[in-house]
Amino acid sequence: MKLLKFRNSLAALCCAFLLASPIQGFAEPQSNTAGEQTISRAVEEDVQAKADNKTADRRKKIMQDAVEALEATNDALAALDEERIEDALESLAVATGKLELLVARDPDLALAPTSVAVSTYDIYGSSSAIKSAIAEASDALKSGDVQAARKLLSGLRSETVISVTNIPLATYPAAIKAITPLIDEGKVEAAKRDLQAALSTLVVVNHSVPLPVLRAAGLLEQAENLAEKSDRSDEENAQLADHLSAARTQLKIAELLGYTSEAESRELYDQLDEIANRTRDGASGEGFFDTIENSLTDLWDSVSG
Repeated sequence: MKLLKFRNSLAALCCAFLLASPIQGFAEPQSNTAGEQTISRAVEEDVQAKADNKTADRRKKIMQDAVEALEATNDALAALDEERIEDALESLAVATGKLELLVARDPDLALAPTSVAVSTYDIYGSSSAIKSAIAEASDALKSGDVQAARKLLSGLRSETVISVTNIPLATYPAAIKAITPLIDEGKVEAAKRDLQAALSTLVVVNHSVPLPVLRAAGLLEQAENLAEKSDRSDEENAQLADHLSAARTQLKIAELLGYTSEAESRELYDQLDEIANRTRDGASGEGFFDTIENSLTDLWDSVSG
């Protein structure tokens, strides 16, 4: 049974920025064989595809009426700056109408998404290097050196962050409606000030997609394909063991970086041990990965938002 929860297209995450976070003692892992390099590229392509799929899901939730209401608000502000009063009033009428449509269609809607931005942050290195960085940050905090600790902790992340900008429907529509009377009264500067204040209330919600969890899922999918083969070669048996070991390493990194709890990680390690035992000495079969698949699905839902 495949890890279907994590399957999607192989589209690249072209809109993301890759920010490699330098942490003392971290170095990009080196592959010793062409085979290991191929495995690494395949897993990374799969990770990007899964993150891209999560981003696409968020983009689908963008509301066109909200986008147009925000555009009209900015148009009104620009028109006021240029003393085009009638144009500003027309833009405000458009914004008000779009916002009223949003509220009418879903009175319980609190946030109306208007845009999505994506950034990817990653670190390269071993679990021991991450532990060292955590220990250094802890020591810095204990000694009162908050800034040194902040720099260390800021690099302890391996995630794609999907930032969704939203219009707060509890306050924004009323704020826009209040602008027109100000303009009618000739209080253009006050109208501009209040428009800028309304735009400053946009709410940005960040959704984190932990890359070590995705990498573990990709490695386990490759391992599952091998585990189902009844005639594995010695080389394939070694590959299966390597995939399981690498998946454990990624889950350990996820735990160290705080994406999973110690209890969640312990459960996953036990499940990996069971899979290793059931596939030892060339043993094969289907269903070996069902339990860990369900655990990863639950973990994915809880940490990715």
